[in-house]
Amino acid sequence: MSDTKINPDSPVASRQVLEMLTVANDFCMFLEKEEVIPKDSLLKYLQKVLPLIYLKASLLPEIIPSDEDAIEHYVTGEQWEDLFNLIRSTLGSDDEYYMVDTGEHSHHDPVKASIAENIADIFQDLKDFVLLYQKPMLAFKENAVRDCRNLFETRYGYCIVNAHKAIHYLLYIPDTGQDYADI
Repeated sequence: MSDTKINPDSPVASRQVLEMLTVANDFCMFLEKEEVIPKDSLLKYLQKVLPLIYLKASLLPEIIPSDEDAIEHYVTGEQWEDLFNLIRSTLGSDDEYYMVDTGEHSHHDPVKASIAENIADIFQDLKDFVLLYQKPMLAFKENAVRDCRNLFETRYGYCIVNAHKAIHYLLYIPDTGQDYADI
């Protein structure tokens, strides 16, 4: 079998992987639009897409790559920061929220978090997945799926859950005249 031709029965060509790739690509393309996304549109999109990303990522198969060195990262610190600043600017004072980090065992005091930071982290992991998967060699696709699954379990899955709760609150909080960050 040629490295550029993927067996349709390969786990990297499974329905679960292709569906995750489709959702991840849509998410990245939405956030890469040239124009500024209105706050309400951004929140409504994220409200719908984040649970879908969570579901699709949780269904990714466990893959052991044939070559663990066939991996590349594409999103630069500058790209991450540009997206972070754009989202933070769009959300304004609603960007910040408080959460209890259950992974931190020394205390359970609320800590300040950022929707923009969560979304930029998710974007970075998913954009790297999409771009690495597009490489023609099987080993790149295997690493893309493995990393996407591992990063879901250890990083961006938490970002999704935390950001989604804050977004839900912003969309459905009764108008009290207070900013979300002040509550």
